[in-house]
Amino acid sequence: MKREQLEKLIKESWSIETCYPPLQSKWSAMNPSLGQCAVTSLLLQDYLGGEILYDANNDHYWNKLSDGKEIDLTRNQFPKGTLFSKGEVIERENLFSATAQTRFRYELLKEKVSNYLEN
Repeated sequence: MKREQLEKLIKESWSIETCYPPLQSKWSAMNPSLGQCAVTSLLLQDYLGGEILYDANNDHYWNKLSDGKEIDLTRNQFPKGTLFSKGEVIERENLFSATAQTRFRYELLKEKVSNYLEN
């Protein structure tokens, strides 16, 4: 599968249920990437490998592939002009242990994307 197709499927699979719980009341189809960064970075790592990066100032996650290219499908959830750090590498288990809901939201997103792929 091409990376562009995977990115499209992930974006189509975002929902209020896969959103970070404290942000669910603000989630909408107008800003579907809101609260999706942790689960999205985990799923992208499943398919593309690489590392997950974390910016503590913005509480934001994205991916760095083995070729050095960075992918951030959810950066547009932040206002234009938001400054991001270069990011520190974070282990995926740290994301799962961050909140009880992260694994559930990740599994839900993974299932949605898998269902798209099967059909």
